[in-house]
Order: sequence, then C-alpha cells, then structure tokens
Amino acid sequence: MTDARPRPKMRTVGGTLEAFEQDLISNLYYQRGTTLESASGPDGYHTLAVTVRDRLVGRYARTAAAHYQANPRFVYYLSAEYLLGRQLRQNLLYTGTEQFVRPIAEDLGVSLEELEAYDVEPGLGNGGLGRLAACLLDSMATLDIPAVGYGIRYEFGIFKQAFRDGAQVERPDDWTFYGNPWEFPAPDDRQVVGFYGSTAPALDDPSGLRRQWTPAETVRGEPSHMLVPGYGTPTVNIIRLWQARASRESFDLSRFGAGQYKEAVEDIVQAENISKVLYPDDSTEQGRELRLKQQYFLVACSLRDIIRRYRLRNTGWDAFPAKVVIQLNDTHPVMAITELMRLLVDEYRLDWDLAWSITRRTFNYTCHTLLPEALETWSVELLERLLPRHMEIIYSINHFFLQEVAATYPGDLDKMRRLSIIQEYPEKRVRMAHLAVVGSTAVNGVAELHTRLLAETTLRDFAELWPQKFHNVTNGVTPRRFVRLANPRLSELITERLGDEGWLTDLERLDRLAGAADDPAFLERWREVKRLNKVDLTHQVERSTGVVVDPDALCDVMIKRFHEYKRQHLKLLHVITLFNRLREMPEMDMVPRTVLFGGKAAPGYHAMKLLIRLVNAVAETVNTDPVVSRHLKVVLLPDYNVSRAQVIIPAADLSEQISLAGKEASGTGNMKLALNGAVTIGTLDGANIEIRDRVGAENFFLFGLDAQQAVDLRRHYEPRAYYERDPELRAAVDAIASGVFAKGDRSLFAPVVDAMLGRDEYLALADYRAYVECQDAVATAWRDRDRWTRMSVLNAARTGFFSSDRTVREYCDKIWRVDPVRVEPD
Repeated sequence: MTDARPRPKMRTVGGTLEAFEQDLISNLYYQRGTTLESASGPDGYHTLAVTVRDRLVGRYARTAAAHYQANPRFVYYLSAEYLLGRQLRQNLLYTGTEQFVRPIAEDLGVSLEELEAYDVEPGLGNGGLGRLAACLLDSMATLDIPAVGYGIRYEFGIFKQAFRDGAQVERPDDWTFYGNPWEFPAPDDRQVVGFYGSTAPALDDPSGLRRQWTPAETVRGEPSHMLVPGYGTPTVNIIRLWQARASRESFDLSRFGAGQYKEAVEDIVQAENISKVLYPDDSTEQGRELRLKQQYFLVACSLRDIIRRYRLRNTGWDAFPAKVVIQLNDTHPVMAITELMRLLVDEYRLDWDLAWSITRRTFNYTCHTLLPEALETWSVELLERLLPRHMEIIYSINHFFLQEVAATYPGDLDKMRRLSIIQEYPEKRVRMAHLAVVGSTAVNGVAELHTRLLAETTLRDFAELWPQKFHNVTNGVTPRRFVRLANPRLSELITERLGDEGWLTDLERLDRLAGAADDPAFLERWREVKRLNKVDLTHQVERSTGVVVDPDALCDVMIKRFHEYKRQHLKLLHVITLFNRLREMPEMDMVPRTVLFGGKAAPGYHAMKLLIRLVNAVAETVNTDPVVSRHLKVVLLPDYNVSRAQVIIPAADLSEQISLAGKEASGTGNMKLALNGAVTIGTLDGANIEIRDRVGAENFFLFGLDAQQAVDLRRHYEPRAYYERDPELRAAVDAIASGVFAKGDRSLFAPVVDAMLGRDEYLALADYRAYVECQDAVATAWRDRDRWTRMSVLNAARTGFFSSDRTVREYCDKIWRVDPVRVEPD
C-alpha cells in the first residue's frame, strides 16, 4: 500500500551560519513581534529555541512519513513522569547548531549561558522513575525505534524546594510562566474522559459482560507534544502530554451574572485540578481520589490516541497486538488494562475473550520497587464510585483469572487468596501490580538482584505460575546528557583518547580507556578535569547556599529523593561521627571532605521532611564551627533537579549508594556518577552489584548486610543493642537527642531518634559500624592520589554497559519485538 496523498513542501532551514542567523532574525520579527533593539532576554531565548526547533521539525515530518509508509510495530510508553531536563543545550547538540550560536550571540552582545538561564526544566517528573523514562525515549529515537511517550502536562510539576529555618518549603514550579517554545499544542484534538455515574446492561449482549457506562462528570484532555530527537540520526519521535480542561458548559454564566463568581468557575477549577501537580498529596481521601483521577485521565486519553494512530493504517483488530506494544512504567498507568478492555468490549463491541486476548498481548509491565507500600492498591469503594465500569471489568478479569488458578492449583484456597487481584482483608482493595501481571505479556525488573527478588518474594506466586513472563532488563542512562552535555571537559578527553565520538552511541567502547589507567600523563589530565568540574560546583554551592567549599577536598555526594530506605540518616550519622572526632581531637589529620546532599521529600512525608531539617541543622553547626569547618563542610543544595545534577555529577569523587540491600530496585544515579569517574561506596543492592562486578571489587567500597542477611536479622533485630555497644554510634545519636543541632531543643529532632532506636526499619544502626570503617578506608585511599585517580578512570571505563541504548536494545529483543525504521536524511 502506498500513500498517494500529496505532501506539503517543507520550509527549508539552512545549514550554514548565515542561514541560521537569517532564520533567527526572521523568527524574532515574525514569531516574537519585536526587533533586535527592543528584544528582552525571554525574547532572545524563545527566538533561539524556535530557530533550533525548526531544524527538528523537518526531521519529524520525515520520521512520520517513514513510519506511515512502513506501518511498523510501535512502542507506546506510558509513564506518570518524565524528568526531561533543559532542552536548549541538548537540541543544539542534536542539531549540530551550537557552533552557530556562540558567534552570533557574541555579535549581539549576549552569551549562550545568559539565554540558557531562561530554559526552564519541564515540570513533568521528580526522581529516578521519570529520568529513566526520559533516557529511554532518547535512546529509542537514537536507535530509530518507532515510539511515542505519553504523560501528563503538569501545570506546576512536583514543586520548587526552598528552606526556611532549615525546613523544606514547597513552592509552585510555574515552569511555563514564559511559555514553552519546545511544545506544539493541539487544542483541536481533545479527548473526553468520564468519571462517576452508573452502568447498565447492554441489551444486545446476553453474556452480561458488555455494559453501558454513563459518566456523571466529564473533562477534556488537551494534548500537546514535544519533539524527542535521536542523536546522530534523522529520527525524531514525540512525547505526547495531556492537560485537563473543563468542558465548554462548565462556566456558569447565570451564577457569574448574579455575583457568585467563585461558584461560577467551581467546575472548571475541579476539572483542571487533575493536571495541576505531579503526585497530589494522598494523605487525605480527597487527595487519593484526585491521584486516581489523574492516573485514569492519563490512560484514557492515551489509549484513544493509540487506537486513532492504529486505525490510520489498519482495519479490524486482529493486527492490534502486532502493531501496538504498550509499556507500563510502574503501577501508575496500570488502569490502561481495564480501559482498553472497556473500549474493546463496550465501544467497539468485541467478544470478551477476543478483547482479553488482544489486551494481554499488548501490554508489558515494568515493576520498579520491592517495597510493599510502593505497590499501589486502591480501595474498592473508591473505584466503584469514581470508575464504576472499570471496577466491574476488574471483577470479571479476576473471576476468569481465578478460574485459571483453580485449574492449576486445585483446592489451594490460600494460593488463590494470595494471587487474587482483589485483596479481601482488612479492607477490599485492588492490587494494581497483580492486575498488571495478569494483563501483560511480560513483566520485568530493572536490575539482576531486583528481578530475582521480585520472582522470589514480591511476586513469587506469579513467577511460579508464569515463569516465562519474568525478565530482567537492567536500567541505563544516556551518555549524551550525562557525559557529553554534563561533563564536556571529560567528554573531550575521552574522545581525544579514543579517537572519535563513536562511544556516545556505543558506550562499551569506553572499555578501551582501561589501558590509560596506568598512564601517568593521562591520570594527571583526568585529575585536572575533575578539579575544574569541582571549581564549577563550588561556585554553584556558594551562589545557592552561601557556603564556601574547598575544590581540593574529597567531594562526597548523596543525591536522590529523601526516603527512609535510601538511608540519608546513615550518611548523617557518619557526618556527625566525623564532627565528634574533630571536636574531641582538633589536631587530628583528617582528610578534608565536602559532604553534599541533594533531593526532595514528598510534601506529606513528614519523617523525611524532619530529616531534611536535621541535615540543614547539622550543616549549619558544622560549617560555623571554627575547628571542624577547616576539615569538613556539609551542604544540602536546594531544589535538586537535572540541571543541578549536571553540575554535581561531574564533580563527585565519592558516590553514596547506601540503601539497605534488597530495597533499591536499581538506581540510575549510581550509573551516572560511576560513568563520570566517581568511586562508589555502597551495599549489595540494586545495580550496585552489577557495577561492582564490572569495575572490580578493588575499585568499589563495599560494606553492610546483603539482602538475605537483612531478612534474617529482621527476625530478632534490636537497634538499641547496637546503640549501647558502639561508643561512636551512641555519641552520634546522643548529639541529636541532646539538642546539639537544635540550639539545645531536645524535642525538635526527638522523632528522628525515636525512629532510629525504636524500629530502625532499614537497619541503619546495624550497618553503621561497617559503614564508618569503610569510610575510613575511603579516606586512606584518597590520600594516594594516583590510586584514587586510577580507580576513577576504571569506574568510567568499565561502566559502558549501563547505557540506556543497551537497555532499549534488550527491551526490543526480549519484550517488545520491535525493529528500527530508518529515516532518510535530508
């Protein structure tokens, strides 16, 4: 089949400095409506962004044409978050136009850095889940994989983090205040999404499996899309984002006319709350309902769009699983399984069995956690009220699934209870991870240990029932952003040593750097790059916090969202131990160290918000002590994000990966830091195991319990016993309890002490002594400059495996069965 429709002629964008400059001026006049003489900073940034974006639009048009012609199997990636980072510098790299911008900017009396200050990070994500999604989209485009990412266009993102008296304060992240030049709105392509209401039997369906849902409330999903270019290829994919809009009838003109202004717009506010913020606080019933609305809104809009795209080139439904693969990034989009069933059965009138066969062959599920509280469940009462038809479908799916279980395990009622999608006690709830496994072709973990523990513990019964469903695909990161863009000095040194930039798309070529680890001249240049990066970080720290740190000190970095299992409190106990040692022995010869934290706590996570306050209190005490501060500085950088990460990661000497073994799914920060030459101190958790295997045990600082030892210890764990028998641990905890870091107030941080001594859920006190001794070994290694630099080089050289390109290739081979589609260059 050929496409006979005429194609519009693309506007030519020039590939020379003169053409780029002409396009820039033209866009300033005709897009921004201003002149060179009167242009503001935002005018300059938007004009530059649109001029760069124009270079991608033609590629996207050719990509879409190639995909239409080939009619391939598409990957549709559903994720609640995408942590994309700033777009300008990346798109300059991917279009090869940075060479044009600097001379033009100099002629105009501005710098690229000044313009880039207006390039705000899209507020679409928070932590590792969102950054992984962004890396995978980048790699899919780079590898020419036909793909679309789907997400929500959050108006205010997660939040901007500030500190008041050391406490975290959340402020709106109004990331679109100046507009977003990288996206293309499509208000004419809105989707209608329903909530609440009632269902009734379909009179023409004697099976009773088809129903008619009449929602009591509807909102509209308005799409926009951003371009996702590949590196070194003409392919440009897209990420499609949905924003909630009220229906046209929502504005009550009669109430407005009567002076009831708030009431007149009440329905509009309620509808548009759905896409206001990422992860609304679910500590209240209203918050939980809004979060479930948000999740259904994402999948309802996305599935209608996926079906629309499928029907452009295909008729009937038999080919749907051959043309569509939907990857569920964690449990947030799992309601997509019931929504596809609703569409196929109720709206397209397919037989239930056929619809279920299509659905199960379409979806795949990535599980990102081993923590029970992170495996989402929703109360049946809430689902029956908010999404009554979907709850009926879940009951039907569960009924037929349990028939399969009963046939496999006759009479085993306990097995049926454990496998059921519906949890019966103490409250009836829907287990979203169970629904995901039942409704998917493949389930994957994201590191070797994580996948094994999923099959042995968290999802053991499913792994026994369907062992063929379970796969491992270890996470990866894109070297384009986290080495080439974040660390241009190191990137230049690597390219010089290897001879070309081919390593940016074949990261395992870094292995050839291993031979340079014994070259004194290369080690000296490596150290020089690291120090310059640390100087950049010191400027960032001073601007953000006012703290002056030493670029020659050991840069000890712990950057990740604040959560008890990640054990920021263990790192803090080590800091307090160093503080106590220096107070007791002011003349001791201690390795100078800067301890840098970065990360946010969820607004409703009060334990971690209090820990953040304690980190800041310890930092203030340490940094103002005239003796201690000569050797030790502590900093918690506010509002940690991708842009801050791109300054911190290149400067890091020591990477803190100290979560309790068996709790971290994989981690990606550990990969980014190792690729940039940081040496890891960590437990046998997540991808730490694979990093250690590749870099060598001698180039990794290992401490602590392994996963099985942690399980065994929990059976009889008494944290106070560790406190009583370790003088340094007792002194560190007592310093917190006695108010040393709270101006004598013993009550402020008492909950932190009570949690440590009372339950210590993540065994920080049990691992404390091993951790402190391992940190002493770190200090010894740091004193040997050549040894440390050699370790740094080998960490970068041997972690090429952790590229998101490799991750995507594994998804394509093991799970998606998707082939690349080549796009003709311009």
